[in-house]
Amino acid sequence: MSADKTDKKFSVAVVAGDGIGPEVIDEARKAVDTAAALEGASFEWVSYPFGASHYLKTGEVLPESAIAEIGRHSVMMLGAIGDPAVKPGILERGILLTLRFVFDQYVNLRPALSLPNVPTPVPLNGGKIDSVVVRENTEDLYMGLGSTTKDGKLSTPLELERGAYSLLGELKISISNGLPFAAQVALNTQHGVSRIARYACETARKRKEKRVTIVTKSNAAPALYGFFEDAAKEIISSEYPEISTDLVNVDALCYHLVRNPSSYGVLLCPNLFGDIVSDLQAGLAGGMGTAAGGNIGDGLSMFEPVHGSAPDIAGTGKANPIAAILSGAMMLRHVGLEKSALALERAVSDYLGTAKKGEFPFEFAGEASCQQVGDAVAKKI
Repeated sequence: MSADKTDKKFSVAVVAGDGIGPEVIDEARKAVDTAAALEGASFEWVSYPFGASHYLKTGEVLPESAIAEIGRHSVMMLGAIGDPAVKPGILERGILLTLRFVFDQYVNLRPALSLPNVPTPVPLNGGKIDSVVVRENTEDLYMGLGSTTKDGKLSTPLELERGAYSLLGELKISISNGLPFAAQVALNTQHGVSRIARYACETARKRKEKRVTIVTKSNAAPALYGFFEDAAKEIISSEYPEISTDLVNVDALCYHLVRNPSSYGVLLCPNLFGDIVSDLQAGLAGGMGTAAGGNIGDGLSMFEPVHGSAPDIAGTGKANPIAAILSGAMMLRHVGLEKSALALERAVSDYLGTAKKGEFPFEFAGEASCQQVGDAVAKKI
């Protein structure tokens, strides 16, 4: 990374992407710059054009030369990618998953927090949602290993590179009667589970909590998720004796979250279930418009609002920039600007807590444009 924490100057690689991406990133930049100035810090924002629009014009998704250049920055911010004109999966695999894997961003961090005057779909009964999904971000079913066949016979290579290991092999399967089928390979390694378990425990310590909930489905997939549970428990019991663990099946967790959304703190999840649970948490806390996210590793880390590109409202001013702004707060915290991060998070709460009806984002039945919301948050810092 190229961050110089001595003089507090940081460089940010920006892929604003498509649809509302550029709009919400503009407001996040404004908020981050304002908050960082409180600690005498500054950011240089370097934009890259990748996303649906660039792909449709050039056929280029994310060239290796750009990946190398992006890797020289302190951190990265991603707006949103996607357009109905591009087949699903091309940009997600080619940009988002590629960046996660190349830079070994093994943590997907998704906080869910109740915010003032943000409506929730279920009553909180006086409680407050304040939880975080710590999702393993490089293994499980998201490794891209698998294929399909129409004749009942499958032979496909299993090859990939990760930060700590290489995988080399071949999957061969045949099925009677020549039935067409699909096969997808999932993998959890001791290395992958150990480091995400440590991150979950460190997150619990920072939150001054004594419990980590491990979310799997080991009763149905004992090899894959029984291994995840055992490896995580081993690390937690041996290295974090003050932290207790709960085990819960992902289906049961979803049931209990809807009935009592404020009952959980740190949720440690394998990749697939973390993806699902974090979106459920976002919905319970008020919607994707407030859902911030971070893809974090030991090298370049990437921060993003987790909503889509919403091309139907792009350019109308109706986009909600709160999720992007809160992702900016996560980025500030990641580079060591804790006071700035707290100031930005307080500004968001102060704005939502004091805004009049017409001053809320359109998503919350208000009339404030994306830029007006960003201006209001920056003013509160």
